[in-house]
Amino acid sequence: QVQLVESGGGLVQTGGSLRLSCAASGSIFGMNAMDWYRQAPGKQREFIARISGGGSTNYADSVKGRFTISRDNAKNTMYLRMNSLKPEDTGVYYCGALKVGSYYWGQGTQVTVSS
Repeated sequence: QVQLVESGGGLVQTGGSLRLSCAASGSIFGMNAMDWYRQAPGKQREFIARISGGGSTNYADSVKGRFTISRDNAKNTMYLRMNSLKPEDTGVYYCGALKVGSYYWGQGTQVTVSS
């Protein structure tokens, strides 16, 4: 069983930055992949970024060049650095992790970008 806890959300103005964290209850070293998703009000949850066990990354087109996903295996924590935030980045951000064929979700953290 893996438990994930997100933190770092909040209210920020357009153009600002935030760093989200996703702390895992156990080692993230063996995780096949870790992801960030977000869900805006009234919309489906959408993929934002992924970091593989080997460290390769990929991003949704909407955040490329602005967001950076990273992980610190020693701290069992994944991060999402978000720069140049826009109002359309508003939503609940969830981290997810794939481990041994099972997928786990955190509870989410709210990010609100004011115009």
